[in-house]
Amino acid sequence: MPYPNIMLVTADQWPGALLGLAGRSDIDTPTLDRIGGNGIWFPNAFSECPICIPARRSLMTGTAPRQHGDRVFQPALPKPDLPHLADVLRNAGYQTGAVGKLHVYPPRDRIGFEEVLSFEEGRPQLGGPDDWDIWLADRGYAGQGYAHGMSNNGYEFRPWHLPEDCHPTVWQAQQMCRMIQRRDPTRPQFWYLSFNFPHPPIVPPASYLSLYSGRAVDAAVQGDWNGDLPAALQRVRNAWPQLPPDRLAAMRRAFYAQCTLIDHQLRVVIGTLREQQMLDDTILLFTSDHGDMLGDHGLYAKRAMLRGSVSVPMLLMGTAASDRVRPGRVDGRLAGLQDIMPTLLDLAGIDAPDGMTGLSLVGDHQRETLYCEALEGQAAMRMVTDGRWKLIWYPAGNHVQLFDCKTDPSETTDLSSEPDAMSHLERLSRQLASELYGVDLQFLDGDSLVGMQAEPVVQEPNRGLSGQRGVHFPEPPPDDPSKVVGAP
Repeated sequence: MPYPNIMLVTADQWPGALLGLAGRSDIDTPTLDRIGGNGIWFPNAFSECPICIPARRSLMTGTAPRQHGDRVFQPALPKPDLPHLADVLRNAGYQTGAVGKLHVYPPRDRIGFEEVLSFEEGRPQLGGPDDWDIWLADRGYAGQGYAHGMSNNGYEFRPWHLPEDCHPTVWQAQQMCRMIQRRDPTRPQFWYLSFNFPHPPIVPPASYLSLYSGRAVDAAVQGDWNGDLPAALQRVRNAWPQLPPDRLAAMRRAFYAQCTLIDHQLRVVIGTLREQQMLDDTILLFTSDHGDMLGDHGLYAKRAMLRGSVSVPMLLMGTAASDRVRPGRVDGRLAGLQDIMPTLLDLAGIDAPDGMTGLSLVGDHQRETLYCEALEGQAAMRMVTDGRWKLIWYPAGNHVQLFDCKTDPSETTDLSSEPDAMSHLERLSRQLASELYGVDLQFLDGDSLVGMQAEPVVQEPNRGLSGQRGVHFPEPPPDDPSKVVGAP
């Protein structure tokens, strides 16, 4: 049988529960809800390392951070010496193309794709060129892509400052439609559409901001533990100013507007597939690299092992003839980004390369627990979950949290000191200890977690405004590619 076409779509920093399909009435995601209804929704999907670069390495190699080599965010780290999804599919005869954010080094490394139209969020110091920047210059807006003045890691917001068709989300969708139209008709297709939003900067077009004008949004989650944060979480809280309730609600509306823009632009891509008579022969998978806390528990952005940060949407729609991806299913298995590569290869009937740690999400084998991790040293956070119970460990201060995600999905009540929960605490602590490697091993005594002393958390000045971009014509000079920009 001929291979199916495959379209993998990712958004950046989209929380897993932020879907109408998940019961959220304060956001409009009609396209994603329909994709989930036409296939399988995996509500227990997580990012093994909820930070951009490590998450994308798991996505493209089918491996956990321990195998691909990054749990920190290393902007100058070359691609790992592992089979990549585009390599495997290209070797099987697929034409491979990507549009949007690859977040690799060097930026023009195609990681197996034959064609890439890139948008790398204003990182000219790493090399290039960036295709969206070139396109903007051709439109007469050279260097003006970031003149809106909003930070790539901040929670200020305003309407988009250029014509709507210049918005990166619209450009990415249009370029993917062109890629579909320009395909080689003699080969099966693998497309990767990587939206950089809703990741800040928060700059939705005015027409989308108006869709949410005055709309009620869910209030930020507050937990009984929020006044006594582990040191690693206090560092995250200190990185962004606390927004009062009215401004927080307004920021969320603007963030949701960026999500809805992605949802609507994905409709145009699906429409192009339909009109090209390819939709019924195409597998479509939607996910994100990680989520965003969006003010829950007084926290913002990613890195945390809490639901808003570590959970991701995972929606899989098969071909029309597929008997393995049937419409309307909800599959509660534990899923990770490392599972996407083996899943797509399984559905295509292509042998998976050796060394992958991920599991096919349409296979019979399911994991009993999933381990997630982020950062090292004083900022380190580790997590293990069995799908219901979640243990989070912060080595600095040897602080643990335990949540029953069935009865408390928003993680408002820490049960780590409750006698009735001790068996779950001990069981998951042993499992987490068995997952540790590298520098983490010094924080064990046998199979017991002992951690390290927490250093005082100091409020640092934010002179760079969380990675604020400037005018990019002429381009800024090259810089040390290992320098992390915008992180707290």
